[in-house]
Amino acid sequence: MQAWQFSTAEAGLELTEVDAPAPGPGEVLIDVAAAGMCHSDVHIVNGHGDDWLRKRPITLGHEVAGTVSGLGAGVTGLNVGDRVAVALPAHPIEQADFTNGIGLGFDGGYAKQAVAPRDIVVAIPDGVPFTHAAVATDSIATAYHAVVAEAGVQAGAKVAVIGLGGLGLSAVAVAKTLGATVYGVDINTAVFDTAREQGAAECFANIGEVPTPIDAVLDFAGMGTTTAEAIAAVKPGGRVVVVGLGAPEANIPTHLLVTKNVQLRGSLGASIPDLEAVLELLATGQIVPAIEEVPFAEVPAALARIEAGQVQGRLVTCP
Repeated sequence: MQAWQFSTAEAGLELTEVDAPAPGPGEVLIDVAAAGMCHSDVHIVNGHGDDWLRKRPITLGHEVAGTVSGLGAGVTGLNVGDRVAVALPAHPIEQADFTNGIGLGFDGGYAKQAVAPRDIVVAIPDGVPFTHAAVATDSIATAYHAVVAEAGVQAGAKVAVIGLGGLGLSAVAVAKTLGATVYGVDINTAVFDTAREQGAAECFANIGEVPTPIDAVLDFAGMGTTTAEAIAAVKPGGRVVVVGLGAPEANIPTHLLVTKNVQLRGSLGASIPDLEAVLELLATGQIVPAIEEVPFAEVPAALARIEAGQVQGRLVTCP
């Protein structure tokens, strides 16, 4: 079968003929119906994934959903034909290791079939399309964890989301389902209509324009300046949650951090219960992600679009 594999940044992503996988003990064979495309893959293809990859060459694709087509010895609780998604558990954080994840530690979903350990395979509720379930595994679940577990957003809260890419738009939708008033912030005003469709009450190019008080700010840009501006804008005692990795360092106004008693937190990934909660939100129609499907043959070009910032929402390919 054909798979998009990565070995070196010089070679880039290569369409390669590989052997069909077979499930070992405790593993599940999945016919991949949808694979989400992520900026992390851009990072890897550009040669910056040395700490993430456990093998090379590797089939990329870590947002995977499909149908069970084989069961390894000892697997219980699943049957051939079941619709499933593959989780990327990052919590409990003490046990997190992304190098054990699909498309990172072992071959992923940019292929017709993939194998995953049973303990990270989650059933997809009826009515949830494979494309939605695929992006739920990373994009939506990561946003959900940031909004719920780290920002502690509740009904009636006023929330600002900085950076309206795929994760930021998911955060807008999640916060809206919780009963919060959500404001989007992005220098790219072309995404404002999509953000409003996802539940934003209004959008602004600068967080300084957002109506106060702001209970929590979720920074999906992580440009350093955006985090500093979030600390300045959030209310006394509010929370700033940084998810984006746009810059390696930030200059933080510590006097505001201290005198306003601001809680500054980082947020990485999600737990399996987070993913299960997101899948239920999708099943009930409370969240409808903004998705664009791209042909399997155009995966490298699609990743280039992500790198260039030419994508609203999330891209998905169906091998």
